[in-house]
Amino acid sequence: MPYPKEETTLILFKPDCVRKNLSGAVLKRFLDEGFRIRGIKMMQLTEEVLREHYAHIIDLVIDGKPLFPKLSTFMTSSPVVALALSGPGVIVRVRELLGPTNSQKADKGTIRGDFGTDSMMNICHASDSPESADAELHRFFKEGELFTCCMD
Repeated sequence: MPYPKEETTLILFKPDCVRKNLSGAVLKRFLDEGFRIRGIKMMQLTEEVLREHYAHIIDLVIDGKPLFPKLSTFMTSSPVVALALSGPGVIVRVRELLGPTNSQKADKGTIRGDFGTDSMMNICHASDSPESADAELHRFFKEGELFTCCMD
């Protein structure tokens, strides 16, 4: 069976990951899978970036309350770490390592199952398709911030 195609994905280490000082432990799990870092930086997100990033759920209402204001408050509560990772089939593989979005439904041994709290405080965001990875990488990394110098 041929190896999956080489891809690059975006992962955001959310404020709960950063505040709990779990960034190193989570990064190690990804690197232990053989993925390569193409870019990494800490940044403070703005509401403007979040509106673009979460445009697909901006009008979502849960239990009679709009989700975005709570999500925006959480995502701007501390800096996040933006990570661009490359590897064969990295998009699917990263999402498998993370586990389901709702940490309460994630198995132990997955990143969210081990460290997450719920659907919002779930340690990381990860791109869910090649198309979203491309858009998200351009959203969080400027021209010249992604590198291929260390790739085999």
